[in-house]
Amino acid sequence: MQWVYDPHRGGVKIPERTKDRTRQRILAYAEEHYHGKYVRIKVRFRKQFCDIDAYTEPFLAEDFPPAGWHETREEALERMRKHPLQLCRLRHFSKDRWSVAYYSYSHERYDETFFETGEDIGTPEEGFEVGAMYLHDTWDGKMTEDERAWQAVQKK
Repeated sequence: MQWVYDPHRGGVKIPERTKDRTRQRILAYAEEHYHGKYVRIKVRFRKQFCDIDAYTEPFLAEDFPPAGWHETREEALERMRKHPLQLCRLRHFSKDRWSVAYYSYSHERYDETFFETGEDIGTPEEGFEVGAMYLHDTWDGKMTEDERAWQAVQKK
């Protein structure tokens, strides 16, 4: 049987010292580049994996809840605040050699992907950047310029 390189299989258990440094690096990167987009970031380690989650202030439409809904607006907000956005999972190979998978909400699992550089191996900060797609402004209920333009075209 021939050996085939696959950055999304295997990995090396993460040493405690690497866990501490990786957590610090991820939190510093998040603070520098995404301050205000999250309430807190949670970095968890298990075997060769580093999972990164973000707690955010949830968005609800102003007219929520609809008539007959089973919870109040405050209850819904409190429930939503307890559940983080799963951003990404890093797989450890060595100090600065990690692969990345983003959390697919449509499949409810982590899906392997490449870093924005096009490489299959990168740093924890580059991995965070992949998962940060869930932290962009479009999640706050406001339309982007493209969405407003599309809506204007549809009304014509």
